[in-house]
Amino acid sequence: MGRKERDHLLRMAGKRKTEGEKAFLENGSMLLEKLVAACNGRPMPIRIFSYRELVSATNNFDPGLVLRVDAYYIWYKGSLEGRTISIKKDGSNPCPIESIFTDIAISAKIRPHKHAVKLIGCCLETPFPILVYESITNGTLAARIYASDDDGVPQQRRPMAWQRRLKIARDISHAISYLHTAFSRPIIHRQISVFSIVFDQHDVPKLSNFFDCITIPEGETCVRVSFSGYGRGYQCPNYVQTSYVTEKTDVYSFGVLLLVLLTGRRALHMVESVRNRRINEIVDAAILAEGEVAGMEQQLQAVLQLALVCVDLEPEMRPTMVDVAKELRLIDRTQKCQ
Repeated sequence: MGRKERDHLLRMAGKRKTEGEKAFLENGSMLLEKLVAACNGRPMPIRIFSYRELVSATNNFDPGLVLRVDAYYIWYKGSLEGRTISIKKDGSNPCPIESIFTDIAISAKIRPHKHAVKLIGCCLETPFPILVYESITNGTLAARIYASDDDGVPQQRRPMAWQRRLKIARDISHAISYLHTAFSRPIIHRQISVFSIVFDQHDVPKLSNFFDCITIPEGETCVRVSFSGYGRGYQCPNYVQTSYVTEKTDVYSFGVLLLVLLTGRRALHMVESVRNRRINEIVDAAILAEGEVAGMEQQLQAVLQLALVCVDLEPEMRPTMVDVAKELRLIDRTQKCQ
């Protein structure tokens, strides 16, 4: 939020306010507080949009421009100043407003990373702020892995080769490592899943859904926070049982993500179902359909072993995300060198 937006907030404080202006003032002060806390007082280059601009960009939120609907939001395709954008607007079950501001603050902080969704700005004139992103119009990883949605409705999925899956895992592991290590205090994502990975207009995978992120206090290795209940199947058992979050909480979730990429199955009860199984017994049929699985078996087995270490019930036995990213790079190179 720059000087122009801050000055606008201060000017509005002395006016008789409409509902939109009241929302802007209340949301703006909360957002400013979040950004200052998240970014150590440094200005973040995000833009404040008017509601009128977003109405124009989406043809009054035309249902024909809906990209997808998730648990909290409706995603719209929009056009603004000659470029395509994606707009995240509250749905029938809005996300808690504190979580929306967390989403904005962390998105602004991580936006330099090429595998994190790039937040352009937000609109504060509505009770629940509307978020504006770069164009992420190619859907979620879930839509490519699963043959049906959560309600069992068949969906057209694009065949995804194993090497493409491995590349996505590598890219996202780097984004999570960035959250854990790039700042003075580690940021824990807490929502790593196939639903939190989206694809931009160039089909580049991006980590999203930062609304549940939490920062580890300085000098500490964990923080206690109420279990959100989101991400069934992906959540670390230690976190569920104790409410303590560490970097290894994300490592567990990423391990489950690796298992989903390998098997094409839903995450719930995934870990128990694959322990002590051979890779050819669990691998996704879509990968088998590629042929020459024997040539990939060593690589598939290596990823399976890495995933199982990530989901070890003892957190101290799990690698760090930096180590996971390094190992995935080595696995990828091994196959290419054969």
